[in-house]
Amino acid sequence: MRYRDDLEVLAAIGTQVAAQTDRVTVRLSGALAEAAVAAWQREETAEPGPEGAARYALRDAAAELALIGLAITERGRREGEEVVVDLDVASAGAAARAAE
Repeated sequence: MRYRDDLEVLAAIGTQVAAQTDRVTVRLSGALAEAAVAAWQREETAEPGPEGAARYALRDAAAELALIGLAITERGRREGEEVVVDLDVASAGAAARAAE
């Protein structure tokens, strides 16, 4: 029950954060931006099969990467060797958590 209460508080914080920062501007290397776009454009034809917690987490991370690729496709712009894109704060947070 305590964790459920914690989740409610975290969600309330998320609501306030989202109201203040819908998107954040980030700079990515061209290679990373291209890899994210490739993840967005990839065709997934295989059935996902049985899924435990670890596989779910991996698939969720892959989906976040694809959404970043979509954002780059729609509104990214090249600046020299980098790509500048406004990312949804949730996608930026997912990338930061993956780096931890």
